[in-house]
Amino acid sequence: MSRAANHSDRHDADSHDLIRVIGARENNLKDVSVELPKRRLTVFTGVSGSGKSSLVFCTIAAESQRLINETYSTFVQGFMPSMARPEVDRLEGLTTAIIVDQERMGANPRSTVGTATDANAMLRILFSRLGSPHIGSPNAYSFNVPSVSSSGAITVERGDKTTAKKATFNRLGGMCPRCEGMGRVNDFDMGALYDDTLSLNEGAIKAPGYSMDGWYGRVFAGAGLPMDKPVGKYTKKELHTLLYQEPTKVKVDGVNLTYEGLISKIQKSMLSKDIDSLQPHVRAFVERAVVFQTCPDCEGTRLAPEALSSKIKGKNIADLCAMQINDLREWVRELDEPTVAPLLAGLQHLLDSFTDIGLGYLSLERPTGTLSGGESQRTKMIRHLGSSLTDVTYVFDEPTIGLHPHDIKRMNDLLIQLRDKGNTVLVVEHKPEAIAIADHVVDLGPGAGTGGGTICYEGTVEGLRKSDTVTGRHLDDRVKLKDDVRKPTGQLEVRGANSHNLQDVDVDIPEGVLTVVTGVAGSGKSSLIHGSVSPREGVVTIDQGAIRGSRRSNPATYTGLLDPIRKAFAKANGVKPALFSANSEGACPTCKGAGVIYTDLGIMDTVESTCEECGGKRFQAAVLEYRLGGKDISEVLAMPVAEAEAFFSDGEAKTPAAHKILDRLADVGLGYLTLGQPLTTLSGGERQRLKLATHMGEKGGVLILDEPTTGLHLADVDHLLGLLDRLVDSGKTVIVIEHHQAVMAHADWIIDLGPGAGHDGGRIVFEGTPADLVADRSTLTAEHLAEYVGA
Repeated sequence: MSRAANHSDRHDADSHDLIRVIGARENNLKDVSVELPKRRLTVFTGVSGSGKSSLVFCTIAAESQRLINETYSTFVQGFMPSMARPEVDRLEGLTTAIIVDQERMGANPRSTVGTATDANAMLRILFSRLGSPHIGSPNAYSFNVPSVSSSGAITVERGDKTTAKKATFNRLGGMCPRCEGMGRVNDFDMGALYDDTLSLNEGAIKAPGYSMDGWYGRVFAGAGLPMDKPVGKYTKKELHTLLYQEPTKVKVDGVNLTYEGLISKIQKSMLSKDIDSLQPHVRAFVERAVVFQTCPDCEGTRLAPEALSSKIKGKNIADLCAMQINDLREWVRELDEPTVAPLLAGLQHLLDSFTDIGLGYLSLERPTGTLSGGESQRTKMIRHLGSSLTDVTYVFDEPTIGLHPHDIKRMNDLLIQLRDKGNTVLVVEHKPEAIAIADHVVDLGPGAGTGGGTICYEGTVEGLRKSDTVTGRHLDDRVKLKDDVRKPTGQLEVRGANSHNLQDVDVDIPEGVLTVVTGVAGSGKSSLIHGSVSPREGVVTIDQGAIRGSRRSNPATYTGLLDPIRKAFAKANGVKPALFSANSEGACPTCKGAGVIYTDLGIMDTVESTCEECGGKRFQAAVLEYRLGGKDISEVLAMPVAEAEAFFSDGEAKTPAAHKILDRLADVGLGYLTLGQPLTTLSGGERQRLKLATHMGEKGGVLILDEPTTGLHLADVDHLLGLLDRLVDSGKTVIVIEHHQAVMAHADWIIDLGPGAGHDGGRIVFEGTPADLVADRSTLTAEHLAEYVGA
């Protein structure tokens, strides 16, 4: 038999079928070594903070990306983030890593679901070929391309003669000239912008950052504005200069500067950014001073009249982008145009992917900034499903977040589809339904933070079930339906709710009990609760949005814990509290209390290095001489919550105010976080639980939680249910938007929306107790809950 025919003789090139990690020590990992099979689906499990992300994202994916970046030219690398090599002895068998995480997609005001996934690009080409009347190239249908025209002299060469001619050029773009492709225009409330009874020197301008003590005062004076005259008494010309002046050069103290009117300056600095990315005080000003309304010229479509006039089968491109993707898919399917057959096939495959992944309820005009973490992750997945790449490593961070049990099966099918194309799929997951499809499981733990960072189990799902690890013991946990439920003390009435896809919903939400609002993704849960209940007086809404704050913010500053700690240190040492703040007098003078020095390298990425003066402790050496209970302030900030709770409970360091806050942090399952950990490193679930701990002591009678099981291990779900019970027993009304069957089973009352997503949803399909829902079995939720409780 020839060597070619003998299949048992493997080629050496086919023998590299493992990714080997040897001696990983990133974050809390304790010298971890692990072998992962390639072209298989590996799921990483373990409690929150056990080191899953440190192994998958900070070690394997980070090194893969770093090595790929090094293949680019030095010039290109200058524009890319410089990545440090992870703390690991050796990594073998790495392949290109594609990270599909839950980071919200860039919230550029012009970015929509269509522009983020090539769907808009395909539609624009389609209209440039088939649209009637024909108005131009694909650019003529793009709301990101403005129309331009120019005229001037051109030289024409004919034979050996060159002649100059006058010519005019026009390029038709699709951008609506009035709103510049934003779909909405803004007007300023002048009363919120300036106080016309005051002069500039007296602080007439109410916009944040416009202090007359600094350069702004000099620039306004340099522009010739009267600084001591009340703004209300300005002449028309002076007011125009203050508000609308085009950028003009002015000389101030011998320095050439540019002066620009207040309104155009604010439009550039504040209104061109997504409102959610602004600092809290700037955002508050924008919400106060700027009135947004739909653009009257394009009626919110963002497009110029020419683009709207061109149609295919009676519909223009804006009509198609406004359609629900499920409906658009059917419309495209009915188009029979052999001239653009390959384009139609590509567009159809893309729209089918949206439906398969459970996002058929979105429309292409939906701004990406309004997508949830789970929706963003699935939208990113769509880019990869049609990709020709194989033999790459796909890394997913809890892809089942925000998915109803009905949709989890679809997500599982997609992960298997990626694997079957010959890719290595690594998934960080907590849901048993997602763990069940793994070819290989790696369980980290046994605890969180310093109590984790070791491999507890490697092998098959069956082996995990039989193992005595935390995950193994809890994998088949099932919360039973309650024998008796609490009786409501009143009703929160919602009448005629019709935001987004809600269809004039009337519902009474019981007070004084635990209510779970559920339904498939896109059925209208968030629209109902956030639209009709959140804005009410006395309602506290706790979501998973980013916590606003700088890189200096940490759990101690965010929860207000640092104040009682600083006061306790000050009292024990007879000095003032400001010394114990890294943002105030006690800060290390070299790094200004940041603990690291940031070196700005111009066009390259900023490099940060630990401050040599304080060794990353953030405080002056003199401040670290002061102690409380035998520890200095930097040692206290390095403590995990659980340790700090014991430290402040009694003895010399006894501080009831600090202990109370620490108690709440431990109560929500964050005992492993250190007090000084930067908030930028927390996951969505950790952020939500941190907010919950902060709000628990508030007086508000109604608490709304948006998927609090996000990022929670099976073992911690029981802990969460106990916490929800304690909140209800303390007299609060708790409303939870949730898909997790354990929370549904534990509820006193369930409101189920559906029956489908988008315009197929938006109605109440069931309201009652969990036991009634299981007995009823009339909805998708009922079927999955009945299966879960074994009814």
